[in-house]
Amino acid sequence: MRSSVEIYNVKTGRAREVWQTDRLVEAPNFAPDGSYLLLNGDGLLFRLPLDGGEVIQVDTGFAVNCNNDHGISPDGTEIVISDKSEFGKSSIYILPIEGGTPRLVTENQPSYWHGWSPDGRQLAYCGIRDDLFDIYTISVDGGVETRLTHGEGRNDGPDYSADGQWIYFNSSRTGLMQIWRIHPDGTGLEQVTSDNQGNWFAHPSPKNDKVLILSYDPSVFDHPRDLDVRLRLMDMDGGNLKTLFELFGGQGTINVPCWSPDGDEFAYVRYFPVSS
Repeated sequence: MRSSVEIYNVKTGRAREVWQTDRLVEAPNFAPDGSYLLLNGDGLLFRLPLDGGEVIQVDTGFAVNCNNDHGISPDGTEIVISDKSEFGKSSIYILPIEGGTPRLVTENQPSYWHGWSPDGRQLAYCGIRDDLFDIYTISVDGGVETRLTHGEGRNDGPDYSADGQWIYFNSSRTGLMQIWRIHPDGTGLEQVTSDNQGNWFAHPSPKNDKVLILSYDPSVFDHPRDLDVRLRLMDMDGGNLKTLFELFGGQGTINVPCWSPDGDEFAYVRYFPVSS
């Protein structure tokens, strides 16, 4: 086995396996109705039914180099992907939930999607411009992107709070990667975590009460795969930060929004070491 797709229940503190495969799969999103998970693997997208059905490939048209930055619109009618097939660098596209021809959203590359606003009108993403990693937003219809950070370290992994008031992201502006948040209009910047771990991929709960993060040892640079990491949960302001469990994972474990619609569970991927 290479990948184990699992679901953790924050109420019971228990996890369950939903699929194991010898393929490398990443970044599970819950469908808005809770019936399946959306994952990527080998540059493609797949639906994993939670009733035990067969894994189904999603038609993504020409986009066959999808990375692990994908998601589902709040109303469940569309999918957003990050793919490099057309331009050789990652761009953000939207396509129908049933699959089909992707529609380009971001003209500037590379752009890596991470969050969809609760009202369905805006996307939040990491864009690399002149070697600077910053947080941007853009209308789902495309157009001019709005820059929220300005090269203060590396800024990545933006995701909206359920009330739409905050965009959480990780930033290395103080040295070690930590979690920050900012209002969508660019005001109110706050540091949320400040500890001796490398904190990535903050995902606020649909209940707007907790935030899930992935944490590396402080010696780890970037967000590689195949390391011992921790999934941790905290209050919206960073209080009561606690480790839920440790696992062998990292890149691909929770890169994108992964909470169940009711906020009681989240999905993640655990990896098994590559045999030599």
